[in-house]
Amino acid sequence: MELHLLWENEQDKVTVGERDVAIIEKCLKEALKEERFPYPAEVNLLFTDNTGIREMNQQYRETDRETDVLSFPLLEQEDGGVVVYDEDINDGFVSLGDIVISLEKAEQQAREYGHSFEREIGFLAVHSMLHLLGYDHERGETEEKEMFEKQNIILNTVGLVR
Repeated sequence: MELHLLWENEQDKVTVGERDVAIIEKCLKEALKEERFPYPAEVNLLFTDNTGIREMNQQYRETDRETDVLSFPLLEQEDGGVVVYDEDINDGFVSLGDIVISLEKAEQQAREYGHSFEREIGFLAVHSMLHLLGYDHERGETEEKEMFEKQNIILNTVGLVR
């Protein structure tokens, strides 16, 4: 599965490096494979801290609190999936959207849940990628269950087990 991952780090609270990005990229590719996404894809990834993600959450979702991850899908969604039109393909890639991860929150949650930081950032990336691909756990219990089952399958496949 071909993925063009563009990433940027705008925080200085948690050290992030190529190894972390490689883990996320592996997870995102596996999500595309699991979903049988038929096109080369492009995703923008931004690492921030709790203050940065709280500001974005307020600005874009009118929710004044920090969160762990935000997803900004670019494709039209229809019947629980995404629809790709010719105009969505740029330089051979379909831009799926943006993923924003608070590394500060990810580090806190990894400690809280008793698993590795790598597992937590992998989980957040997969969760967000599924949103970019049309899933929304807030649409109901059935979709939430399906989304969380897919997350577990993907994370187990890449070896990020709880």
